[in-house]
Amino acid sequence: MIAVVFVISHIIPADPVALVAGETATQEQIEALRAKLGFDKPLHVQLFNYYANLLRGDLGVSLYTARPITQDLATRLPATIELTLAAMLLSIVVGIPLGVLSAVHRNSVFDHSLRIVTVSGLAIASFWLGIMLQLLFSMKLGWTPLNGRIDGFPPRGGTGLFLVDTLVAGNFKGFWNALEHLALPTITLAFPALATVVRFTRAGVLDVIQSAFVQYERAMGLPSGVIVWKYILRNALISTVTQIGLLFGILLAGTVVIETVFDWPGIGNYAFGSILQSDYNAIMGFTVWAGVMFILVNLLVDILHSLIDPRETRS
Repeated sequence: MIAVVFVISHIIPADPVALVAGETATQEQIEALRAKLGFDKPLHVQLFNYYANLLRGDLGVSLYTARPITQDLATRLPATIELTLAAMLLSIVVGIPLGVLSAVHRNSVFDHSLRIVTVSGLAIASFWLGIMLQLLFSMKLGWTPLNGRIDGFPPRGGTGLFLVDTLVAGNFKGFWNALEHLALPTITLAFPALATVVRFTRAGVLDVIQSAFVQYERAMGLPSGVIVWKYILRNALISTVTQIGLLFGILLAGTVVIETVFDWPGIGNYAFGSILQSDYNAIMGFTVWAGVMFILVNLLVDILHSLIDPRETRS
């Protein structure tokens, strides 16, 4: 994957060295800068050098910020983590109960309506949804801020997560302001993920609800609510939890668009700007970061899968 992105980013018809050098730079100055950055070498040599640096933990230096890529990513990481976790939490907390209710009331008006909404969530373009929410809630109704993370200076704190830092400092006004800024980007990013969680939870519950052990629990006279939320849900969540790991990759990709629409100062916005500026090192840095995060989240999902799966518990 790294090699594919590296080759594509280097063969696009743009010359970042000339852009960095400026309009007044001579051809000799441009070539000297190209040699200094190592862009004068053959592509396979550049790729080998990148892998060698990557093994040492060196992602290179951004052409435009002139700072190490790791520093740029670390600065913007808390904003992306806060947005992604909020979207994932919203998808899970809202999606799982809706999926259960949809399965329990199968073929009802509620079920059909929810299925229409979930199909829309998978079909609607995120950037269009974000713009529509901005037009309605920010510009017309004035309920939420249009963009950014917070009004004024960012809160002091060691996490970089504004909701956490404002709560720790006891700054409830700042917490509410940060939450208002977070609302629309979170809803926009979470909408397709929520639709997927609902669909997989519904399918899992429908698959389990006719099982022999469920019939046994009903014959024992247990209340329907206990059967559904205690016994059926645990078995039905196996496929949903597995899908959540894949959803994290979708959310990471979605942050590039959502952070750009809402001017959210995260890694996605950084990646979008890097693509426009043909900043090779920054593009590769984002690719490596996204790959590492995706692997870590799927490892966590595998652990949760073993804890939730009753068959693993019994063994």
